[in-house]
Amino acid sequence: MSVSKKIEDKINKLPVGDTFTYQALSVRPDEYAATAKSLERLIKKGVLKRVSTGVFYKPRQTVFGEIKPREEDLLKNYLFENDKRIAYITGLSLYNRLGLTTQVPKVIKIASRDKRIFASVGTLKGKPVKSYIDVNDKNYYLLEILDALKDFKQIPDLDKKSGLLILADRIRNLEDKDIIRMIKYALKYPPRVRAILGALIENFMAANQIGLLKESLNPLSQYEYKINTDILPNANNWNIL
Repeated sequence: MSVSKKIEDKINKLPVGDTFTYQALSVRPDEYAATAKSLERLIKKGVLKRVSTGVFYKPRQTVFGEIKPREEDLLKNYLFENDKRIAYITGLSLYNRLGLTTQVPKVIKIASRDKRIFASVGTLKGKPVKSYIDVNDKNYYLLEILDALKDFKQIPDLDKKSGLLILADRIRNLEDKDIIRMIKYALKYPPRVRAILGALIENFMAANQIGLLKESLNPLSQYEYKINTDILPNANNWNIL
């Protein structure tokens, strides 16, 4: 089988919209030049699009036109190392995806525990922030929620009532074991995060689990979120103002 045919067969099996590199094609060193030519031909035909040097994707076409890959897909090579997740997207880009804000950042924040990750994929730029917890595929979606609670006061054009409903709904849809893990992760976050998380889960989690959050807080401290009891009925139980 020719290199060109082999490359086309492999690309046909790749998901539409996901980005990929030469590594995904398992190209041998002696096949690199032929592979590059094959990819160029497919780009000219419109079968592929180039995101940046060595990064490609199969465009997804709809009645509204082409849908570009998600930021998560475009930054995949930065979020994973040796096929293991080491980072996740946070900040305004995350809060926009969660439906908490309509604003879109010029630069995306990439959270990782041990690495400072600067990203550049086409026009997409990313800068590092430090995560509170080591990141992996089993916890990043929990850290996303905790980050949103941490930054809740600073999220632009946020409707607080709908924002809390969105986050509470995401938490309710988690399995109990995930919520228990999130409570443990919250102990590494600022006290205000533990307070508002406790208020959101107080009515549907066991008292001993809620107790972990309550015991970690100074009973004399107050947490200013500018949220009243009309928005969060049990705000007073957690000294949330």
